[in-house]
Amino acid sequence: MRLGISLQEGYLIILATLIVLQGAGTIYGLWAQGRAATPEAVRRLAVANSRVRMGWWLIIVFTVAWWWGMASLVVLFAIFSFFLLREFIALTPIRHTDHWVLVVAFYLAIPAQYALVYFNLTHVFTLFIPVYLFLVLPVIAAMSHDTERYLERVAKVQWGLMICVFCVSHAPAIATLDFESRKTSGELMLLFFLIIVFLADLFSVLASSALGGKALKMNPNKTVKGLTVGSCLAVIAGIGLYWLTPFSILQTALYALAIVLSCIMGDMVISSVKRSLGSKSWESEFYIGRGIIERLAPLTFAAPVFYHLTLIFQNFAHFPSIN
Repeated sequence: MRLGISLQEGYLIILATLIVLQGAGTIYGLWAQGRAATPEAVRRLAVANSRVRMGWWLIIVFTVAWWWGMASLVVLFAIFSFFLLREFIALTPIRHTDHWVLVVAFYLAIPAQYALVYFNLTHVFTLFIPVYLFLVLPVIAAMSHDTERYLERVAKVQWGLMICVFCVSHAPAIATLDFESRKTSGELMLLFFLIIVFLADLFSVLASSALGGKALKMNPNKTVKGLTVGSCLAVIAGIGLYWLTPFSILQTALYALAIVLSCIMGDMVISSVKRSLGSKSWESEFYIGRGIIERLAPLTFAAPVFYHLTLIFQNFAHFPSIN
């Protein structure tokens, strides 16, 4: 590992730093919210605190990946996908004849996709949902002989699987990459990715609250000015974490920029999807089963982009094989 420390020492330093910073941020946020003088200030701080508390999930994911191994990490993200898909399906028009389609989506697609990720079957897990299930689900739906809003119903389940399962599953897949010859690890690459995703959203919300400006239609908690400043700060933070990666400073900057731009696109698309389905609320709290789509929206687009860019870059840069 860079900086002359071992991977084990690096893990401990990173974990301790994250816990200290996260604890300080959480305590300060609660203190500031309690001293807020106006309802608008309370609302802004509540939104900011909800983003700060997301950092605890980052720590949980990193700890699981480090101490309990790949199997536990895959199970954790599979649970995330289950609740993501459940929230997504709750917003869509579903009929009783869609029972078997949902059974396949929840109880076959999720376990199978994450099993493929666990066994690092890259060429299979990248095709399973967008190709095979894309063809199978319409057949299962057609067997019910219910043609009312058939295309709409099938397409929404397919889209839900793509966003909530396929895209999210690329996050733990990052941890399967082998970078031992570069004195880093897949777990550290996953941490690098998650930190940038987390900071891009957090900095955008904080900058929007501090700088003000015209609110975005896709997300009223962010402004154009705040999004720009927050994105730049996230890229700078990513550059500062280059020592976690096998890349040079310039390469790390490009990766961080790609992640941040993907986060913005994911946030924009998921917001549009939810609003088109009639859900316009933006929760100020995060817990499993409510508002989870908003919280993980940036990750849904960024995870597959980062994973595949890493593979492409590795091939063209003549890195050691990671398959």
